[in-house]
Amino acid sequence: MSTIVGDWKKFICRACGVIYDEEFGDPDSGIAPGTRFDDIPDDWECPLCGVTKEDFALYEPGSATAVAPGEAPAVVPQKTGVVVVGGGTAGWTAVEALRALDADVPITMVTACEGDRYRKPELSIALSQGKSPELLVSERGRDCARRLKVRLLSNTYAVGLSPALHQLRTTAGTLHYTRLVLAQGARPAMPDALPPNLCWRINDLAMWSGVQRALAPRPARIAIVGAGLVGCELAEDFARSGHSITVLDVNERPLAALLPEQASQRVLESWANQGIRFMAARSVVSVTLADESVGAERIVQTQHGEALHVDLVLCATGLGTQSYLARVGGLEFKRGIAVNPLTLQTSAPDVYALGDCISIGGEPCRFIEPIAGQAEAIAHSSLGRDHAGYHHQPPVLRVKTRSLPIVMRGAPSRELAWEIVEHDEHQLSMAQYRNGNLVASLDVGQRKARLAA
Repeated sequence: MSTIVGDWKKFICRACGVIYDEEFGDPDSGIAPGTRFDDIPDDWECPLCGVTKEDFALYEPGSATAVAPGEAPAVVPQKTGVVVVGGGTAGWTAVEALRALDADVPITMVTACEGDRYRKPELSIALSQGKSPELLVSERGRDCARRLKVRLLSNTYAVGLSPALHQLRTTAGTLHYTRLVLAQGARPAMPDALPPNLCWRINDLAMWSGVQRALAPRPARIAIVGAGLVGCELAEDFARSGHSITVLDVNERPLAALLPEQASQRVLESWANQGIRFMAARSVVSVTLADESVGAERIVQTQHGEALHVDLVLCATGLGTQSYLARVGGLEFKRGIAVNPLTLQTSAPDVYALGDCISIGGEPCRFIEPIAGQAEAIAHSSLGRDHAGYHHQPPVLRVKTRSLPIVMRGAPSRELAWEIVEHDEHQLSMAQYRNGNLVASLDVGQRKARLAA
């Protein structure tokens, strides 16, 4: 065991963004404060998503230290300061990165919610853990704003943008900015057949709290439309909570866009063991109420004429970035707000973006782990500090299903075949190779050694 005190290091989970701090350890998992990362057992798991130690990387949040009040100001004139749009993980991470470099730069946050801080990946596994909204919140928005010296405009919407004038129009009035950071996230993509007033979706704490209240009285019959990452995680979480689950998807198998057929079959077997029903190759044509009574059941109609009677319908059909603000501001938009891959600057001067709302090379970037690096690049560029820039790498992809853990590493290609590396009744390992070099790897289930442990 290492005994050197101080000079603590931090390591970030490449799957979900959790940071292991050597100084504080992970007491809930039996790792005492002061435990060096190298001394953690190899079978230790990320407390949020469950990947192992090998999927953590050294986290260095910038070499510059914060400027104390009264010291020299930042290079950029700070008459009006930085405005951040969005009070989620991306927005607050950007604020933290800015404040680490400059203790005095004025920062205003505009957010449509209260700005409370919580780990969004926990929402898809929180119901079976019995977590309340209060337990999910790590810090209230108003407290975080006070700690970081941020002017917080909660329950406020951004409604217009003029980069030429350096102005952001909001429901609280027009704000002038020196630099603007867009961290507005993405919203659930709702097909026309799924009316928002009859179908729930889970993309933030408020939505999740509403679903929790709706399910509180008794076990319910739930239809989940969409068998992607979120749909699969929610299906298991709700089934573990005692609800009856039916999953519908337009594809023949779950996680069809991500997994090869052999891996999807393992998912189906796991669902069968949990009592989760899967309706393959089904598109929903309508969702209606059975009658006008309070709490009336929903009738989900498929293209084959089937009628599914349920208590709650949940939409998990993917995310989309709202283009309105980018469009009125004249920003380039390609399946998200297009950004410079090094600086995260948009097509407009002094306007940056990060998180779920951006696209790099035309591809959306909707993962938690890269946000810290994106925020670092934005903070340095917007404050005129030297920095190597952001370098995008495919994060480790973890499907948070306890009965059948799924971990994918690398950048899988639709053009390459998946090869089976190892398999038994508990675990399936596959890989993709190009010219003999490993491109991507996939682990489904658990190895016998870990099961025995």
